[in-house]
Amino acid sequence: MIAAARPGRYGEFGGQYLPETLMPAVAELEAAWLAARAEPGFQDELARLLRDWVGRPTPLTDAPRLAEAVGLSRVLLKREDLAHTGAHKINSAVGQALLAKRMGKQRVVAETGAGQHGVASAAACALLGLECVVYMGTVDARRQQPNVFRMKLLGAEVREVDAGSRTLKDAVNEAIRDWVTNVRTTYYLLGSAIGPHPYPAMVKDFQSVIGREARAQTLALCGRLPDVVVACVGGGSNAIGVWSAFLDDRAVKLRGVEAGGEGIASGRHAASIVGGSVGVLHGSRTLVLQDDEGQIRETHSVSAGLDYPGVGPEHALLAQSGRAEYVARTDAEALAGFALLSRTEGIIPALEPAHAIADLRQVALALGRDTIALVCLSGRGDKDLEVVMSRGASPPDRGLVPGGRGTKPPDG
Repeated sequence: MIAAARPGRYGEFGGQYLPETLMPAVAELEAAWLAARAEPGFQDELARLLRDWVGRPTPLTDAPRLAEAVGLSRVLLKREDLAHTGAHKINSAVGQALLAKRMGKQRVVAETGAGQHGVASAAACALLGLECVVYMGTVDARRQQPNVFRMKLLGAEVREVDAGSRTLKDAVNEAIRDWVTNVRTTYYLLGSAIGPHPYPAMVKDFQSVIGREARAQTLALCGRLPDVVVACVGGGSNAIGVWSAFLDDRAVKLRGVEAGGEGIASGRHAASIVGGSVGVLHGSRTLVLQDDEGQIRETHSVSAGLDYPGVGPEHALLAQSGRAEYVARTDAEALAGFALLSRTEGIIPALEPAHAIADLRQVALALGRDTIALVCLSGRGDKDLEVVMSRGASPPDRGLVPGGRGTKPPDG
């Protein structure tokens, strides 16, 4: 198994690149998290909330019409879109909110891009009686208005960030500034497996429930493990969560799909592994998008949740070691994947996992038609309908899906 060489390190990646004012805060956080992990009462309460409030376990859906359309024998969808608030983000949000309450922090700050982590944080704080402030870039706030309303309805204060690219990176910057200023009273509820130690390990821990369930469900349904587990990768929390149960199974391939935007060659993308290099971002050494002077580049993706110029440090190690393969799919491909799953299975995905759906034809070409693919469907797509409509996307030709006249084979 690939693991941190020492606490907080994944080979050359990870660490704590922070101002001294925050070092006591992350030390306090690590101690509290490790103590909570070992306390049956905390784990029992978390398990109860995941079952009775989040709605776990989420189903594993067999998708035969999608499989036929992309040229695979079987596609299994791990339905995180059916978790409370509509995405996998709730798993970590409720765990961290419980931890914040245990630590005596009554105020929580969070960042969000697509809005799903913001909604999850707001919901968890409402449940536990905590004050919640969510930072969101103005670009993301405009394209995710329904989630902005949901956060406010749940009692959170949404602070829009009109700096830099006005997307997720800038929301993280402002959340960290708030945390530095109010570190004694405030808990930073980070949404992805990024940032300084212990966040990558802690978020993976809370999201590993996806992998544990998916592994058991696949064995029950198929009598064996999948050949490949596919997940979209922005910061990488849904991917590291579902992969956590398969890391030791070398026969199971891991495939991460980044946001290719308008194409890697265009420079307008958010593929930190496919198109990035080693650098430091938000307290962690990892793979980032940067210019020749080491300045973080602006990113682009049709998907707000993948529009981030870095990736979690464990993903950087998995890429470096070759344990996981990472590819990029463009905006146009993701929009086609969005429509394809909707038409074939009656499931409207978020634009984030639509990138993973878009990659399945290439999976079939690379691994063969007999492949069983497990896909982490990390979120639902109602939040993205306005974005999709604004792009002028139209449903796929009926000839491209089973049941249409002249069903066409995958074209790769």
